[in-house]
Amino acid sequence: MIELKSRGELDAMRAAGRVVAKVLQSVREQAAVGTSLRELDQLAADILNDEGAKSSFLHYHPRFAPSPYPAVLCTSVNDAVVHGIPTDYRLRDGDLLSVDFGAHVDGWHGDAAVSFVVGSANQADLDLIAATERGMWAGIEQARPGNRMGDIGHAIAEIGRRAGYGLLADHGGHGVGRAMHEAPHVPNEAVAGKGMPLREGLVIAIEPMFLAGGRDDYRYGDDGWTILTSDGSRAAHVEHTIAVTSDGPLVLTAP
Repeated sequence: MIELKSRGELDAMRAAGRVVAKVLQSVREQAAVGTSLRELDQLAADILNDEGAKSSFLHYHPRFAPSPYPAVLCTSVNDAVVHGIPTDYRLRDGDLLSVDFGAHVDGWHGDAAVSFVVGSANQADLDLIAATERGMWAGIEQARPGNRMGDIGHAIAEIGRRAGYGLLADHGGHGVGRAMHEAPHVPNEAVAGKGMPLREGLVIAIEPMFLAGGRDDYRYGDDGWTILTSDGSRAAHVEHTIAVTSDGPLVLTAP
């Protein structure tokens, strides 16, 4: 069942979105060479506590996972695409870090992700991140009443494929609301003009994942959570939670 949100409910979701934005900004500022992933996770947990919010990720246990998720952040480094568990690994100069974070306030969730390079960046990584961000914003631009879900996926894939990147197979965005993951699925590649009509009040997470090696396939890490590129190439992941409104897309996880 797909639940359309009222304007009042969107205002409530914006409160969660502001917490998500604050955490991602703070993590990005603190992610320096020598900082451990576990330290970043603790920073996020401290902000959650200060804001009176709760983690959407901690103890989350989908069917595919061998155990509940043990952290509040997902920290995916270099060839890790998504779902990387924070460890004692200390960031190195040139690491490409993707950070995914979700929070809920008064029962309403927000979910977003950023990718960036720690320390010195090479142009290939910057190009990958920039393309992934363009794909996300192109998808967001299509999130308007009267368009269809396929318009979002088509806009994202057109940018990724044109640049020669892979798109992570079997993964995409999702509905957001009283649960972090709700219907509908939001594809990162689709046929324009096809799929579910977009209606005012629909809230979805749009999250392209581009793979530098050009392949779409992947493998799981030893922890059973982390998704890695199959060829060892780097990946970027960006995400916003947005609402479809008559005034255009409303980004609920904007700073």
